[in-house]
Amino acid sequence: MRASQHGLRAFTVFVALSAAALYGTTFSVTAGAAEPQPPGVAHPQLWPATHSRGLVDAATEVRITSMLARMSVEEKVGQVIQTDIASIKPADLRRYPLGSILAGGGSGPNGNDRSPTAAWLQLARDYRAVALEARPGHEAIPPLFGIDAVHGHNNIVGTVLYPHNIGLGAAHDAELVRRIGAATAEEIAATGWDWAFAPTLAVPQDVRWGRSYEGFAQDPALVRAYASAAVEGLQGSPGAAATLQNGKVAATAKHFIGDGGTAGGVDQGDTRISEAELIRVHAQGYVGAIEAGVYTVMASYSSWQGQKMHGNHSLLTDVLKGRMGFEGLVVGDWNAQAQVPGCKADHCTAAFNAGVDMFMAPYEWQGLYANTLTDVRTGAISPARLDDAVRRILRVKFRLGLFDAARPYEGRMELLGSAAHRDLAREAVRKSLVLLKNSGALPIAAGARVMVSGPGSENLPMQCGGWSLTWQGSDTSNADYPGATSIKDAIKSAAEAGGGRLVDGSDLSGKDRPDVAVIVYGETPYAEMFGDVQLPLYNVGQPLEQLRQLKQAGIRTVSVLLSGRPLWAKPEIDLSDAFVAAWLPGTEGGGIADVLIGDRAGKPRFDFSGRLSFAWPNGTVPVAGRTGTGATWPMGYGLSYAAAAH
Repeated sequence: MRASQHGLRAFTVFVALSAAALYGTTFSVTAGAAEPQPPGVAHPQLWPATHSRGLVDAATEVRITSMLARMSVEEKVGQVIQTDIASIKPADLRRYPLGSILAGGGSGPNGNDRSPTAAWLQLARDYRAVALEARPGHEAIPPLFGIDAVHGHNNIVGTVLYPHNIGLGAAHDAELVRRIGAATAEEIAATGWDWAFAPTLAVPQDVRWGRSYEGFAQDPALVRAYASAAVEGLQGSPGAAATLQNGKVAATAKHFIGDGGTAGGVDQGDTRISEAELIRVHAQGYVGAIEAGVYTVMASYSSWQGQKMHGNHSLLTDVLKGRMGFEGLVVGDWNAQAQVPGCKADHCTAAFNAGVDMFMAPYEWQGLYANTLTDVRTGAISPARLDDAVRRILRVKFRLGLFDAARPYEGRMELLGSAAHRDLAREAVRKSLVLLKNSGALPIAAGARVMVSGPGSENLPMQCGGWSLTWQGSDTSNADYPGATSIKDAIKSAAEAGGGRLVDGSDLSGKDRPDVAVIVYGETPYAEMFGDVQLPLYNVGQPLEQLRQLKQAGIRTVSVLLSGRPLWAKPEIDLSDAFVAAWLPGTEGGGIADVLIGDRAGKPRFDFSGRLSFAWPNGTVPVAGRTGTGATWPMGYGLSYAAAAH
């Protein structure tokens, strides 16, 4: 329902005054300053005024201007197109001078997404060699290689996978996020790649959305702080030598904007909220990222008030590049230009003119190249717009040091899965765990007889979740994670080190009866699209019967839930003596054992420090007879051993 003109005008004035109070912006609300706009059209003056740091310097801009003057229109159009390694061979770059190559979630060298690290490195070198060939009429410009490194260098076998963002949000430790970004950048640079499609800065409001675990928190202030930390970890401090030569890579703030607010939590859906709420909730991470000097921003698949983000000039150009002063490049999402009204995968003038500087075109990139070239020649895309996009792309390439021959981190494969990175990930797991209930079951004395069971206890794909070696992560096995530690193996090592042992649970009443049982269950892996659910969130692996048996036997029971979002699990919580939200912890299950298993005297070795960054439902939800009563645990909730001791 649309508001009346009078009501809308009054509302926009209220928004302007509220935004000024919230963000310290100064502007006058004069006649026409906040005029009513059609749905999906932003008022730039209402948005926080900020500016990129460290991207522009005069000497580099002179070099870019000179390069633009030498480039043909064909080379310029090539720079604004990115395609996937599955669709292009290095030799194709001689005819199509594309600006960027990516490896999507299911792509790998020679069609093998389990390729060894040497193959990843060689592939990057092969593309780069062709792009830099000395040929008549050819400007040698290195390609920018992008990859989905969202919780570590997660496409590559043998790397360390850190907790997904939802777990890091529970840690409430921005410095930890910065360190993880730095470690991830080193591993990316070692394999010859340049650009991480991270961090995700969504602020998920409906956890039925299958990408909820990619968001740090439902708190915009926490997302803003983490955005700065994640960007600086990947790229280095703004203005510093944030180059590949120093083990740094380009970061991506994504997905601009409002992807976490879609109605019903539908992926790629419509965010039907006011501009004031879009600013207050969903823009804050981008303020932090831009101020940290983020090189790239990825546009969202989603819409705002019915307008597709990839075609929204008011947000991509007037707000992001104008009011918010972003000086890097805006990249599209996977084939997302095809969703803009009037566009196709191989032709989308509207997205480019709206402010997308680089198309992500995994399939029909040849047609897109030809049609974009025609748009430039006919004037549908102006020379100024094309030059602006290419300047932004070249700016990032120069800033990263791609034109420098030396790449000292390239080939340093000892960094992948290193002991230091595994220790960092284990620390992150410890800090991410949230204790929601404890009735004397934790910590577990190191000398105890411990039963470890449940579908997640020895399941590395469940620990890692989506975006782990493959797009959905559902088609992987334990063998795909060399060097990783399952939760059961970690608890076994910790118990045996303290004089205890694991028991299989076949004896619940005799001399081999467990002192305590740890039951690990939760969600199976998923990623975007396939992770969306429209039912109440109660699918936690159906461990109820086992929990009932243990309770009847009088055995203390600890539930460890692996999930990419808060789940309604009231019956399981009620049957458990302790309940731990472990999120999607990644490859280092030892972090869970560190906190659950104490010393020989039963004193904790590490305390629970995680606190919810998402509200957790614990009330009555009648679904197929599964009911329970209780209050929702709010953001910030979490128990600890220290608090229980008082």
